[in-house]
Amino acid sequence: MSMITTSTWVPRGFAAPFPSKYTFDEAEFERIAELAKLQLDDAEDDLKEAQEEADGAAPSEDAASAPGAKAEQINLDDEDLKEYNLDNYDDDEEGDEDDEKVGQGEGMAMFGNIKSLAYYESNKEDPYITLPGGGRDDEDEDREDLQILATDNLLLAAKVEDEMAHLEVYVYEDAADNLYVHHDIMLPAIPLCVEWLDIPVLKAGVDKDSTANFVAIGTMDPDIEIWDLDTIDCMYPNAILGQGAEGAEEKKKKKKKKKKAKANDEYHVDAVLALAANRRHRNLLASASADKTVKLWDLHTAKCAKSYTYHTDKVCSLAWHAAESTVLLSGSYDRTVVAADMRAPEAKAPRWGVESDVENVRWDPHDQNFFFVSTESGIIHYHDIRNAPSTPEATKAVWTLQAHDESVSSFDINPIVPGFLATGSTDKTVKLWNIQPSGPSMVISRNLDVGKVFSAQFAPDPEVAFRLAVAGSRGTAHVWDTSTNAAVRHAFAGRVPEKPEGVEEDRLVGVVDDESSESDDKNEDEDEDGEKDGDSMDEDD
Repeated sequence: MSMITTSTWVPRGFAAPFPSKYTFDEAEFERIAELAKLQLDDAEDDLKEAQEEADGAAPSEDAASAPGAKAEQINLDDEDLKEYNLDNYDDDEEGDEDDEKVGQGEGMAMFGNIKSLAYYESNKEDPYITLPGGGRDDEDEDREDLQILATDNLLLAAKVEDEMAHLEVYVYEDAADNLYVHHDIMLPAIPLCVEWLDIPVLKAGVDKDSTANFVAIGTMDPDIEIWDLDTIDCMYPNAILGQGAEGAEEKKKKKKKKKKAKANDEYHVDAVLALAANRRHRNLLASASADKTVKLWDLHTAKCAKSYTYHTDKVCSLAWHAAESTVLLSGSYDRTVVAADMRAPEAKAPRWGVESDVENVRWDPHDQNFFFVSTESGIIHYHDIRNAPSTPEATKAVWTLQAHDESVSSFDINPIVPGFLATGSTDKTVKLWNIQPSGPSMVISRNLDVGKVFSAQFAPDPEVAFRLAVAGSRGTAHVWDTSTNAAVRHAFAGRVPEKPEGVEEDRLVGVVDDESSESDDKNEDEDEDGEKDGDSMDEDD
């Protein structure tokens, strides 16, 4: 089984031309040792609690296994132990003659050719090293393979494959119609949201406000991991936002009796469902969780600055206002959308209601007075923030659109081309819409063979404005050049670049996972058959 749960683009110009290899130096060792110590402390606490609980049930067994208990006497004459000759275990097998040989160096033969190391002071003199320049050639070749050009885009895809979770970093070469995996990052749990960051987070030797290429990842775990995308083969994240980053003493104080953790003002206690980086105040990151809270993190300190409780159910989507940079839009399973000023947590925030669970929220990048909401019932709502209702029940949208028969699991508004909307659904289709003053109209509907669509996002750069990245339940990511479609060119005449000669219709670039494609195809076919019979395979939250 393989699926991509979410994805996001990285704008051009932020990735390092030559990403560095992970270096395990003394400072990194100390950092990892501290992280490992926290995990070991947790394990020891769990073991201690388990032993305390078992004291009353089996005292005799506990006494026997206690550290101070007297060791049981072992009978070396036992028939089963005689074959091991434990009485002579520490004696040399070869006798005194071997002792002399050891003194002469012959006994070191067990270590292979170790004697030859003393004969050559330089590797150039060692006859076993036949390619003195080969290592450098390999390094140069690896360096060239890892190179990222200024015209390349990165696409980050959170993938689950055979019970393993990881973030795949794709390079998209538009001119060459090429999409490939550059490197990947192993994750501790199923990833649910990914947010690109342009600021270095707790990176030693780097100015905290400099430009960088990082990523924040939310998973089924309550902690948020932050990784450096310009470093290959990292073992641990640069930072962890949440309880997992606390010191051992602080964690011991809070870890009394093991009960289900309650929502608090310092860290999430349930899955992280959404992340939103503030592009104006670059050190601020907002997170939404299944624990019903929204939290604001200071990336300079990796600490929670403030916690908000605007919703009564899971909070699943976030979006910062581009102009009013302190206003955050949040959508929840409580079927409401809130636009709140993070500077005034006690103030009453305007609230809009929808007919079913919210899936995603987005501000209109071409008119910040409006925002979009997609729902589980397949409807897109378009609201004017200046027309806030007195109660959620009194909500009136500017327009509503039944975009799909099933949940609109993902949608995006083109940041370069006004009125260009893309929607993706669990019905396995991607639809493109032209939004005009009279309302939206569908341009085209396509099944891009990604399974149930979990992510659909336009590229952020003007040079690739019509490229749409789509991914879903089959574990594949495709980049669709929508400008090669005749219906799109007709709908957005004057806003679409002229079609170059030789470009074919419906240009689609993707990476296919050959190992999982056959089984996934069978699973998808079974899903379709089940749905035809009236049995839905969708998971209800």
